[in-house]
Amino acid sequence: MSPTAEHFDVIVIGGGAAGLFCAITAGERGRRVLVIEHANRVGKKILMSGGGRCNFTHLEATPAQYLSANPHFCKSALARFTPWHFLERVNRHDIAWHEKTPGQLFCNHSSKDIVAMLLADAAAAGVTIRTGCSVVQVEHADPIRVATGQGLVTANRLVVATGGLSIPKMGASDFGYRLAAQWGLPLQPRRAGLVPFTLHPPVLAQWSPLAGTSAEVEAVIQAGDQNIGPAFRNHMLVTHRGLSGPALLQVSSFWQDGAELVINWMPGAAILEWLEQARAQTPRRKLKTLIADRLPLRLAERLEQVLADAAVPMDGTIADLSRQQMGQVEQLLGSMRFQPSGTEGYRTAEVTLGGVDTTALSSKTLEARSVPGVHFIGEVVDVTGWLGGYNFQWAWASGWAAGQAV
Repeated sequence: MSPTAEHFDVIVIGGGAAGLFCAITAGERGRRVLVIEHANRVGKKILMSGGGRCNFTHLEATPAQYLSANPHFCKSALARFTPWHFLERVNRHDIAWHEKTPGQLFCNHSSKDIVAMLLADAAAAGVTIRTGCSVVQVEHADPIRVATGQGLVTANRLVVATGGLSIPKMGASDFGYRLAAQWGLPLQPRRAGLVPFTLHPPVLAQWSPLAGTSAEVEAVIQAGDQNIGPAFRNHMLVTHRGLSGPALLQVSSFWQDGAELVINWMPGAAILEWLEQARAQTPRRKLKTLIADRLPLRLAERLEQVLADAAVPMDGTIADLSRQQMGQVEQLLGSMRFQPSGTEGYRTAEVTLGGVDTTALSSKTLEARSVPGVHFIGEVVDVTGWLGGYNFQWAWASGWAAGQAV
């Protein structure tokens, strides 16, 4: 590398949520900070998030909503920088927001408001941002040396905030993982999270005609009869390739190859009691009309076919159902099992599970124990939140923690 270089106190590689917030935090402490972003603008994933309105945090974020090989690791950062701390900054910028579901905060107008806030605060803190700037080589020396497409820069501290593999069309890459490997840091296996499921062709042929149909369900992943992770109650969407929607995205982070997806089409209902009540009150009604009262028509028709295939008579009256048949209805409507063929993968995944192993990092500062002066934050680390603003809160909290230390 050339000996001539521009020097900073801190270099942050990655201009996403975590990187920008770390840079702002360090800049507000008087540090001279450079953010290097290889894309043509910062905050691309912020801009596309929440349907363009950015679900920027969740007020009830706790370590319980995060997946990691070490579930305790995220406790320190989340406790020291809470959703209320970030909301205070949002309010200071007069950004209008609303609570869509309990705890889930969105911008009223646009995700651009959050990016504009971060850029304004970065400018106020004297942070330098260079976009369209590729990193060619990083050398852990004294000082740390970073060769870029726009010249050599050096710093006392380096923060790696390069994100994960999700949504490659937005510029996602494995650069952060390669840096970690370069310095011998362990990595947890990476896979797509918060991602739609795909179905095997014979099953897909039965369900894809319902593409666009949505219903509230409860979903869980099971191996045998054992739940893997919690059950989530939210909407499910049938697609041309499989099953999606918030409930399915949530459980996808817990899915492992060979495990089954179990759907309750009538969450919150005691199905057997519902059938018994209908038998007592309207015994001459047909089961298919009863189901159609509770679910979207196309979905009801598909479920009627599933029940008919299981030898449950759909044209007879409810009074005609045997106890065994009522049990079949309860089982099929309350716990229908799907064997996914896989997921849509990183192409549409909202997050990347796995990443830099937290055993290699300080939970207080996010500094690599064996590589002094180098910190890893945000999605590149093996900490992944549920859907609903939790991953943004990890970005803010981990960025703040490192920004306080650099």
